[in-house]
Amino acid sequence: METKIIYFTVNGRPEQAEFPIDCPAQDVKDLFRAAAEAGPHDILKLYNTTGNIINISPQLAPNNTHSRYKLKVVAADCNSAELVDDLGFDLSSMEKRLQSLEKRILTEAAETPAIVYEMKRQVESFREKLESVEHLSWLGLFKNMSEGTQKPSPFYHKRTLRKARDECEHVREQFIQISSLEVSEEVRQYLKKPTFDNWQWEDAEIMVLLQVMYTDLDFISAFSIELDVLQQFLYEVYRRYNNIPFHNFKHCFCVTQMSTHSPSVWQMYGLIWLTDLRSKIDSIDLLIMLTSAVCHDLDHTGYNNAYQINARTELALRYNDISPLENHHCAVAFEILEKLIMIMIKVSDISNEARPMDVAEPWLDCLLQEFFNQSDMEKLEGLPVTPFMDRDKVNKPSSQTGFIRFVLLPLFIELANLFPSLEQHIIDPVRKALDYYTEMEKALEREKQNRVQIEKKIKPSTSQEPEAHSEPSGATKPL
Repeated sequence: METKIIYFTVNGRPEQAEFPIDCPAQDVKDLFRAAAEAGPHDILKLYNTTGNIINISPQLAPNNTHSRYKLKVVAADCNSAELVDDLGFDLSSMEKRLQSLEKRILTEAAETPAIVYEMKRQVESFREKLESVEHLSWLGLFKNMSEGTQKPSPFYHKRTLRKARDECEHVREQFIQISSLEVSEEVRQYLKKPTFDNWQWEDAEIMVLLQVMYTDLDFISAFSIELDVLQQFLYEVYRRYNNIPFHNFKHCFCVTQMSTHSPSVWQMYGLIWLTDLRSKIDSIDLLIMLTSAVCHDLDHTGYNNAYQINARTELALRYNDISPLENHHCAVAFEILEKLIMIMIKVSDISNEARPMDVAEPWLDCLLQEFFNQSDMEKLEGLPVTPFMDRDKVNKPSSQTGFIRFVLLPLFIELANLFPSLEQHIIDPVRKALDYYTEMEKALEREKQNRVQIEKKIKPSTSQEPEAHSEPSGATKPL
């Protein structure tokens, strides 16, 4: 019987597995599981000499002692809390429940129905699927790596230049979901090396890696950068890199990380560590350098300066043929930074109702006084009267209920969607303020109705006439 020998290491220990070429796939997996001293629910990965994952199967290519594969247990116990959270259920528990159900049916019906076998097959199939994908425990994701390194798509020309809104929102949701998970020390160190393989990472994961760069260089603490603000900045950067073959978001990451081989671009994060720049220049300069690398090709359309100038494009005209692309990249970067900033300024300007009521209400009285002064002056000078400032039409609660309901809350909710940590600080107080002024408005309305009812009872009816006393014709008044 012809056999196959596979050489590999596990935990640095050399091992070998020998099995017939027609051996069942499960038997082959059991051989490797035994070599790794892994439990029945552990997930195994086999890596070739280039670091790519290969399937554990009878079709494994034979090797020798100089080209050993590397066997790793990448997810110990499918019942781990992280995996349960990611899957939405406990695989081991499901298997136990299925076994219990099978025993009960066998006891009562004396045979196992076909549907139970089908359920067992589906569970085993799902486990095999887990074992054919890379488990990135540091991200809480499963990534298909069975076909090796991903390559750039040759179909960029068939995609729209700008990213679709749905595409961006999907990536943003992925990024937010995984951004709080801990990145392993192994990945952090790998990120500092020029050998880092950028093709293995998707856009949401790239944003996490960029976040790691800002964190590990201590920019978050040194400059008091809110994590929500950094995440929104990285998302806007992702959104403003276009669907073009080279100058895209992956290129942005390559330049920032230094894994590109192009001699014409900056290679930043790795160089900062390799040259120990942190001990040589100020942190603010490092922050500028890294952020510049992130933003250096924003909104690139895939056509260089020569084309822009010769084709007399809008960019060339706008910048008078002087480095139109570089000027545009910079302008878009400032636009993104201004957008993290402008909404904050606006929210700060109108955020009075997020303060405690004993602080906010006196300010409202001051504001209404200023409004009423203006409307009074408009009336005196015969100018159009601003409706929401007219003291004859507006009172304290009515001015606030509409403003909070149609201006404050929608704006604050959008901001809280970007920065969830703000919700308890701005959304909850504003909702309480809305309830407060709504009740005040209702109370004033009830008071108004009561006053009207009282006035009706007190004021004599104008429809009742005094009785007329007519005297007989010819009658004389007594003297």
